Amino acid sequence: MNKVAVTGLGTINSIAKSKNEFKENLKKMTIGIDHITQFDTTDHKVKIAGEVKDFDPVLYMDKKLARRYDRFLQFAIAATKEALEDSNLEGEEWKENAAVIVASGIGGFKTLYKEFQKMEKKGPKVVSPFLIPMMISDMASGVVSIEFGLKGPNFNTVSACASSLHAIAMGSMLIRHGYIDVAIVGGAEATIDPMPIAAFANMKALSTRNDDPKGSSRPFDKERDGFVMGEGAGIIILESEEHAKKRNADIYGYIEGFGMSGDAYHISAPDEQGTGAAKAIKLALKDANVEPEKIDLANCHATSTPAGDIAETRALRNALGEHAKDIFIQGSKTLFGHALGGAAAIEFVGLVLQMKEGFIHGMPNLVEPNDELKDLKIPKETIDFKAKYAIKNAFGFGGHNVSIVYRGL
Repeated sequence: MNKVAVTGLGTINSIAKSKNEFKENLKKMTIGIDHITQFDTTDHKVKIAGEVKDFDPVLYMDKKLARRYDRFLQFAIAATKEALEDSNLEGEEWKENAAVIVASGIGGFKTLYKEFQKMEKKGPKVVSPFLIPMMISDMASGVVSIEFGLKGPNFNTVSACASSLHAIAMGSMLIRHGYIDVAIVGGAEATIDPMPIAAFANMKALSTRNDDPKGSSRPFDKERDGFVMGEGAGIIILESEEHAKKRNADIYGYIEGFGMSGDAYHISAPDEQGTGAAKAIKLALKDANVEPEKIDLANCHATSTPAGDIAETRALRNALGEHAKDIFIQGSKTLFGHALGGAAAIEFVGLVLQMKEGFIHGMPNLVEPNDELKDLKIPKETIDFKAKYAIKNAFGFGGHNVSIVYRGL
């Protein structure tokens, strides 16, 4: 089977509009969470989010196209453009069978909400003919394929907040088994809008620390009270090792294994013992042929919800045994919020950058770890450490679990 190499990275999120800016702001533990500016929050319980500020889509695409693309599609193209430039893929031949798997958990909700309001006020005749292609979540893969001329397998993975890690796993699978040599994978999301904020708030999933935006996302902390909505995109270029080396590509590292499972438990709550999540981690380790003792770092799903963080901790203990106390644990959503279907890909880009540069970003909002977490290594400040093997986890409403084992160089 082919080895799966990472050769390009691109991202846009609330703390960065490029991978280099992302790397520096991860190191500095910059927090991109603030009061919402995209709509009037007067009547909303939650008034904070991790917004991408001052985003100009025309810097990445034609002005006419930008008007026809929902914000999540604009993010997908922007991040892909950077990732492809980073990979230094040249010519046209490789595009004929390059896969595109760019996930979104919700898709173009902003456009749907806007068009629904128009119809309610003025009737069905005013609804945009571009509504459907702007809204459906598979269109991130579609527009990336069209914009960059990529003609291989093209589809979307939709599994709530696990969507983009499923996309990375699927792309890895296609390369491993020789169907393709190149895959553009990742995810994009843009749901900082009245309806999603209200809905998540009413199910008590969001933090209500409106008076302290920077301190609101608190993974693993005893006082955590919910996640903070984020937005953005993360794109990763995957190649077979043979293809990458043949063109003398710079390789960041390798996806060694992946595991997937279902909780079969609840539509939104995690299995309290993290049994399904532990299964995904164990399957990833087995697939990678890596012993638990080799893992240095876990970049966790860590949404900052009371139940979720504990369930993930229990899953790590279950899967890694006593070694769970020896690895470094981090949750990146503390810095830029939770971009739902795009979250795992953004975080994976951050994980790869940290491992290449030899640091682990700290957890600035970790004041007092929950009792079950006190014996784990969760750095509050950024530390210098060159991790060799890491686990990346993502879990979604509906009980969707994904874990990936990544090896840095």
